[in-house]
Amino acid sequence: MLEDHTTTASSPTEWPTAYPRGYAVVDVETTGLARDDRIVSAAVYRLDARGEVEDHWYTLVNPQRDPGPVWIHGLTSDVLAGAPLFHEVAEEFAARLDGRVLVAHNAVFDWQMIAREYARAEREAPVRQRLCTIALSKELGLPLPNHKLESLAAHFGVVQQRAHHALDDARVLAEAFRPSLRAAAEGGVRLPLLECRPLTEWADRPAPLIGRQASGPGGGYGGYRPSSWRPSRKRPACPYPNPGRYEDGKRLKQGMRVAFSGDTSVERELLEDRAAEAGLHVATSLSRLTSLLVTNDPDSGTSKAVKARQFGTPVVDEAAFGQLLRDVEPADG
Repeated sequence: MLEDHTTTASSPTEWPTAYPRGYAVVDVETTGLARDDRIVSAAVYRLDARGEVEDHWYTLVNPQRDPGPVWIHGLTSDVLAGAPLFHEVAEEFAARLDGRVLVAHNAVFDWQMIAREYARAEREAPVRQRLCTIALSKELGLPLPNHKLESLAAHFGVVQQRAHHALDDARVLAEAFRPSLRAAAEGGVRLPLLECRPLTEWADRPAPLIGRQASGPGGGYGGYRPSSWRPSRKRPACPYPNPGRYEDGKRLKQGMRVAFSGDTSVERELLEDRAAEAGLHVATSLSRLTSLLVTNDPDSGTSKAVKARQFGTPVVDEAAFGQLLRDVEPADG
């Protein structure tokens, strides 16, 4: 575990009073990308209201399972075997998040991994809002070739030293976030803050300690048995036929197939429940039959967003979808 303190002078820019009073720039490295994967290392840079670094912190975490893509994060079973378990660092981690906006690159991923770890520890992370630097760069209209962290860093002249090392990734993001925040303040840009809702449901199954190390993409997980976040809920089949694609300016119609992609301010399952209750068919994948894709990031590289562009599937954001749900047209007959 490593800790250091650095403080520099704040920007003299006149600051919007509605902006948050502090930020926690976070990066986590994990055993994978799935709901049941675990954190293997975490770093937090605490920033003041104007984005100046107050201190930073880093820890390894024993995931109690195979470390996953060692070829990416470099953390082997032997290295992690002596690391603390998440519940042993949860209090210190929480102290660095408390009262601050969580900032991350693709923040929904980092937040969900953190929230799940706290749920396993039967605790809640003290985070109420998050800010994604991808969304902020879009709000600022930064001329980036893509949404990778290295592109954002290069735009602001920040040099990456150890990619996919949580501490260095957090440092790079903190250094790129400061000028982004200053530009937003000078331009009167509203920060794209989203609500963070803690997870409270977690049912764990016995899993072995760190198993055999995966040797590459597709390597085994040493007998790891996945867990389940909440009881399986199978929605009844939508009783209405698919009336076709949604048309801009018109109402949704019962039976339309709706897919969701990316980060949302309202919990995904709640959005899906509302859609199902309105008589819509909630689709888990996107095809030529999909009536509508709901996403706050239509330009992302997710498989659903890519297919929507290929198929010409209509796309609306979460706010527009919420409005449409208020007046869904009944199915024919």
